[in-house]
Amino acid sequence: MPIIVDVDVMLAKRKMPVGVLAERIGITPANLAVLKNGRAKAVRFTTLAALCEVLDCQPGDLLRWEPEEEHPAADLAVQRPRTREELTNPAAGREQLGG
Repeated sequence: MPIIVDVDVMLAKRKMPVGVLAERIGITPANLAVLKNGRAKAVRFTTLAALCEVLDCQPGDLLRWEPEEEHPAADLAVQRPRTREELTNPAAGREQLGG
């Protein structure tokens, strides 16, 4: 995901344990870990505001954007599903595919 969460950086700068931050902002340590490890799909503004208040920072100190890396597999054409005959006899579908 191109949005990077730098909560761990601010925690280190403030020398604050994860559990203390979770308690102060009112979320579970497990949910804070999801956010901190970049697995969160969304962040509520109330949570972001609480993070900024407790860590004495701005949203830009916690979030940054980086372009996504392009994956070579994404450039491949979408292939049609193979028929049962093609699965059992690999040469069966080559004529249709131009091979």
